[in-house]
Amino acid sequence: MKIMPLGDRVLVKVKLEEEKTSSGLYIPQTAQEKTQQGTVLAIGDSDEIKVKVKDTVIYDKYAGTSFKIDGEEQLILKATDILAKVE
Repeated sequence: MKIMPLGDRVLVKVKLEEEKTSSGLYIPQTAQEKTQQGTVLAIGDSDEIKVKVKDTVIYDKYAGTSFKIDGEEQLILKATDILAKVE
């Protein structure tokens, strides 16, 4: 399935947290904090969007609509919910 966001929306693949601590202990998913980083997969057609496909971004903690495609968590965000680009 291919999703193309509209307007000022951005499709982001959520970056998963490490499941193991540095000492080797495994952390269950229920105890993990939701990550706020992801990779841009697609962008809408607005001129206001400042990121490109494949950019790594940091977004607002409670932003966007979350869903799974082929077992991977993804978000559709407004461009204004993106806080920074990671270089």
